Amino acid sequence: MFKILTKSKKSAARAGVLKTARGNIKTPFFMPCATQGAVKTVSVQEMEKLGAQVLLANTYHLMLQPGEKLASKAGGLHKFINWHKPILTDSGGFQIFSLAGKNKSGQNLVELTRNGVKFKSYVDGGEYYLTPEKVLKIQMDLGADIAVCLDECVKLPAKKEYIEQSVALTSYWAKKTLNYYKKLRGKKPLLFCVIQGGLNKELRLKSLVDLVKIGFDGYNIGGLSVGETSEEMYAVLDYLCPQIPEDKPHYLMGVGYPEQIVEAVKRGVDMFDCVIPTREGRHGKLFIPHPQPLSHSCCPRDFARDRRGRGELDKENFYKTININRVKFKKDFSAINENSKLPELREYSLAYLHHLFKIKEPLGQRLASLNNLEFYLDLMKRIRYAIRNNKL
Repeated sequence: MFKILTKSKKSAARAGVLKTARGNIKTPFFMPCATQGAVKTVSVQEMEKLGAQVLLANTYHLMLQPGEKLASKAGGLHKFINWHKPILTDSGGFQIFSLAGKNKSGQNLVELTRNGVKFKSYVDGGEYYLTPEKVLKIQMDLGADIAVCLDECVKLPAKKEYIEQSVALTSYWAKKTLNYYKKLRGKKPLLFCVIQGGLNKELRLKSLVDLVKIGFDGYNIGGLSVGETSEEMYAVLDYLCPQIPEDKPHYLMGVGYPEQIVEAVKRGVDMFDCVIPTREGRHGKLFIPHPQPLSHSCCPRDFARDRRGRGELDKENFYKTININRVKFKKDFSAINENSKLPELREYSLAYLHHLFKIKEPLGQRLASLNNLEFYLDLMKRIRYAIRNNKL
């Protein structure tokens, strides 16, 4: 199922392969977010051209629209969106607790019980009750290749007592999910669980120990990249990753910026997902690879800028960002990315892209998103190369 092929001699980074029903995935890898069955503004055919190995979709959103029954009737999510490679479906636990909102009295519209969670849809206000078993059944109906157990993602800051209760509930739900999983017949997805515990070391390790006793195909690190500093996130990875079973994939959910991905890989993480490439692209922020090799031990969070504000990076960084909305790009006729796999990124200029954003033409958002997704997918290739050659 998961095999480590190479270990770096400089860090805890490792490169390997994750085997799924729809093909093998080289690790470490990044999953573009097709949250509601589509990567925003980008087709799956373009994702394939850019080298995406796997997409991430969200159980919560797809349950609400178009519904797992419709997707199943279409032959499964893969046929519905015309994507034939692996799909990981997140359980939607984070979205249940973050998007449900509050009523006029300020009360949370989520009702949590030991056996499940009741909430109202942000789409039409309809009431839903999800159990761990139901969440897995939805993912099975969607045809996921990798499914994730339902978990409670606590909003931080929170009291230790509440986080402790949440960890216990997440472990209980994970056990219920696995028990239901074992009863199912036919082709089944890989099943991943979610490690919770906030920034509390004791509770994080307890969550991991409880889940390892149950036993899963992969271990997700949840509840990070939700407002804490990068340093706080790295501190959690420093003590948590060495304790996660080495022969299982380690998945850091919702991360992140390129330097965060590099630092997480160095600590033993294999899988990532994030909306940053398309979200930043829609606002005109482009990720540009820096020619320096990916072999530096320091990847600062903040970008070094020269006095003229061009977004130039110092020699220790491996990428830079540009804001295409800035007036200096009005007459910049260089290609968006002269080395791109896509002709539109090679043939359209930065000046044209600047123009598209000024007139609020959606094509501009699409081109910027394509650029950023290509950057992220190529970054993972560079990371795998660096691991094999002991440069990371």
